[in-house]
Amino acid sequence: QFELVESGGGSVRPGGSLTLSCTTSGFNFKEYSIGWFRQAPGKEREGVSCISSDDISSVYADDVKGRFTISRDKTKNTVSLQLNSLKPEDTADYYCATVNPIRLIVAGRCDATDHWGKGTRVTVSS
Repeated sequence: QFELVESGGGSVRPGGSLTLSCTTSGFNFKEYSIGWFRQAPGKEREGVSCISSDDISSVYADDVKGRFTISRDKTKNTVSLQLNSLKPEDTADYYCATVNPIRLIVAGRCDATDHWGKGTRVTVSS
């Protein structure tokens, strides 16, 4: 059964750090590109960062470049998102999902496909 489970969310002060993990099971992890998305209160869900199945291509939203880092561990079937220099505007529910590999590699876009986790909440507040 296709499953993605997020973990690592929490409450931090501005400037703090968190590491989010997306643990996957039920499918061949090596064949799928994975992305992180977030939805802030009252806003639409947006792509944050995505990484290709071969770990070669990755993209970031403009407002997280230089602060967030995506990586994947094929031994653990996980995709992690390191969040540094967090700002109050990073407060959101963060989700991982499978993404369209062609749009990622060719167009540099994070477009989710069919499989999503249930999310983990990140709160940045002083």
